[in-house]
Amino acid sequence: MAFSQLDNTDSRYDAVMVGAGIMSATLASLLHKLDPTLRLLIVERLGGPGLESSSALNNAGTGHAANCELNYTPLRADGSVEVAKAISINFAYERSLEFWASLSKENNLDPSKFLHRVPHISFVSGEKDVAFLRKRFDQLISLEAFSKMQWSHDWDEIREWIPLVVDGRRKTQPIAATRVERGTDVDFGALTSSFLEILQANGSVDLSFGTQVSNLYRRENSLWELELRCDEGGRYVQSPFVFLGAGGGALPLLQKSGISEAEDYAGFPVSGKWLVCSDQDLCRKHFAKVYGRARLGAPPMSMPHLDSRWIRGGRLLLFGPYAGYTNKFLKQGSNLDLIRSLRINNIGPTLKAGFQNLDLVSYLVSQVLQTDEDRLGLLREFFPNAISKDWRLEVAGQRVQIIKRTSKGGVLQMGTEVVSANDGSLAALLGASPGASTAVTIMLEVLRRCWPEQMESVSWQKKLVELLPSYGQDPLLDSGCIKSMRSRSDHLLGIFD
Repeated sequence: MAFSQLDNTDSRYDAVMVGAGIMSATLASLLHKLDPTLRLLIVERLGGPGLESSSALNNAGTGHAANCELNYTPLRADGSVEVAKAISINFAYERSLEFWASLSKENNLDPSKFLHRVPHISFVSGEKDVAFLRKRFDQLISLEAFSKMQWSHDWDEIREWIPLVVDGRRKTQPIAATRVERGTDVDFGALTSSFLEILQANGSVDLSFGTQVSNLYRRENSLWELELRCDEGGRYVQSPFVFLGAGGGALPLLQKSGISEAEDYAGFPVSGKWLVCSDQDLCRKHFAKVYGRARLGAPPMSMPHLDSRWIRGGRLLLFGPYAGYTNKFLKQGSNLDLIRSLRINNIGPTLKAGFQNLDLVSYLVSQVLQTDEDRLGLLREFFPNAISKDWRLEVAGQRVQIIKRTSKGGVLQMGTEVVSANDGSLAALLGASPGASTAVTIMLEVLRRCWPEQMESVSWQKKLVELLPSYGQDPLLDSGCIKSMRSRSDHLLGIFD
C-alpha cells in the first residue's frame, strides 16, 4: 500500500502511543514530565480510555507486590523457595506507588479514585502446603521488603483475618496464612483516566478515540507513518517513535511493522472469567485479597484468589480466575485474530509450544467444559459456605501469552516482555501479568532502550530523581531504599487511614 507524503506539521508527533491503557498513559505521563515540549498522540480503537486490559473487571487489580501471589515464589528442586521474582515485582510496584505519589503532590492526582488499602493474604490447607508456606515465609521475612509479613497457623487468628474463608472448615484441618497489611487494590482503568485528564488539562497530549491503526510503515526519512481509520474517515500521522501498548492487539501491529525483532514472536490467547458478588453483607465480612495454591496439575496462572475490590465506586468480591479459550486477541476483538497472526516463521514454534504445554491445553479444555456447579465447587474450596445465588459469572479480560522462538524452539512465557527495534524507534509490550502493577518500571525500560541519549542527559536524570527519588538505587544493596520509598508512598496510602 502506498503511503502519503506528509508535509503538514500538525500530523507530526514526537511520540505516538497505540492503545489508551495504563501502559500508554504511564509512558505519556513520564515523557511529559521529562520534556513538557514533546508533542504526544494516543490512539485508541474503543470509545474511551482503559476499556480493555486496564478495565477493573478485566484484571486482578491486586497491585501485584508478590505479598501473597504464590506463583511468584515457586519451590526449587532442592526444597528451597525461589524469591528473586518476588523481590523484583515488589520493588517494581513500590516504584509505581512512588510515581503516583509524585503526581499526587504535583498534579493533584486523586488516589481515592483508584487506590484502596486492603491486606494481602496467602492461605493454604493441608500439611504439605502449610510446610511450603512456612518455608516461603521464613525466606521472605529476612528481606526488608517483606519484614512486616505476619504468619499464623492458628485457626482462631486466621478466622479473625478472613472469616469467610475459615468458617465451615473442620478445626482438625491444618491451615496456615501469611498477611501483609500494607496491601492495595487498584482500579487501573480509573488510574488511566486520571493520568489522561492531567495530560489533557496541560495540553500535553492529543487523544484519538474510536480510531484504528490499520497500518504502519517506516519511511525513508526514518519517520514512522501510521494510517488511522475511524467512522469519520482516515488520516496519516508521523513520528520518530511509536509505542504499541494495545494489549493483545500489540502483536498484530508489531508484525505489521516489519521489524526483524517481530519474527521471534507468536501469541496464545487465553480468556478469563470471574464469579462476582455484590452482596454488601458478604463484602463487609471479607476485607482482604486472599491467594491460594493452584490445584495439582494446573498451571501457575490458575492461582485461585478471593478479592475485596472497589470498582466504579462500589465494593465487590471477585473470585477466580476461571479460564476459557477463544481465538480473539482482545475482549472486543475478532475471532480471526489468532489465524491472522500466524506466519511461516512462527507456526513451528507455536505448535512446539503447544506440545510442550499439554498441561495448559488440558487445563483450558477442562475450564471450557466447566458447569456452573463446577465453578461453585471451586469457590467452596476457598469459601466453604458460598451460596450460588450470591454470585454471578462475568467475563474478564483477554490475555495473549507470549510464544517466543528460541534455539530450542517455541517457548511459552507467562510474564511481560518489551520488544524493541534495534534503532529504538519502535517498542511493543507483549504478555500479561503482572504488567499493570509494574507499569512504571516497564516504561522506564522502554525509555532506556528507545530514548537512551535523553535518559543519560543531565536534565532528564535530574527530573527522574525528582519524580522517583529511588531511581538508580538497588534495594538488595541498600536496605534503606525500600524504607524511603514506602515513607514517600505511605503519604499516598495514608489518605485512607
